[in-house]
Amino acid sequence: MTPESVHAAEPNQPFLRWSRQREATTFGLWIFLASEMVFFGALMMGYAMHRYLWPDAFEVAGAHTNIWYGSINTAILLTSSATMAVAAWAARDGLRRTVLTGLGLTAALGMAFLVLKGFEYREDFNEDLIPGIVAFPLDPPQTQIFFSYYWMMTGIHAVHLTIGIGAVLTVAWVVAKGRTDWTQSGTLHGLALYWHLIDVIWIFLYPLLYLVGRG
Repeated sequence: MTPESVHAAEPNQPFLRWSRQREATTFGLWIFLASEMVFFGALMMGYAMHRYLWPDAFEVAGAHTNIWYGSINTAILLTSSATMAVAAWAARDGLRRTVLTGLGLTAALGMAFLVLKGFEYREDFNEDLIPGIVAFPLDPPQTQIFFSYYWMMTGIHAVHLTIGIGAVLTVAWVVAKGRTDWTQSGTLHGLALYWHLIDVIWIFLYPLLYLVGRG
């Protein structure tokens, strides 16, 4: 397939070559991704410590998350990783339509994840699975610690995913308009790294929050 035409452009200042800009962009992004892993890693370590202290309570609480929502959303995110990888691959060859298709599917899958998560949250609200309220239905009291982690980790993950969807749509607009030489800048590669991080984090959250108590 013949690469589709793109608008030639110079790299951003102070870079003189696209290769230097890509290297700087990738390096900065890896630092950001490492900080995100440290942040989520700290939450997961806290979860692991409390689960070690109150394993029975975490088993009881974990059995009350909706495994169907969690499993379907896991499949959605894994599929979105594939579509994002296709977009990043196509960008190297300047295949504009393939890039736009991959980005469009990725954004749509991300939004589908958030919609399902919204339905899941509504179900949790209806069942009073909100730590700190008088009507919280589970015993022992330490089950509320599990759901504190559940709301915190899935909520922060959803925020990151929302940011990712916004970035995907922005890059898709840039590619469609030919505002920059997107085959050279490394923007799509960096976006793909961020999106894959979101997916990897969810792969860790899924067994911690949805498989506990179902062994």
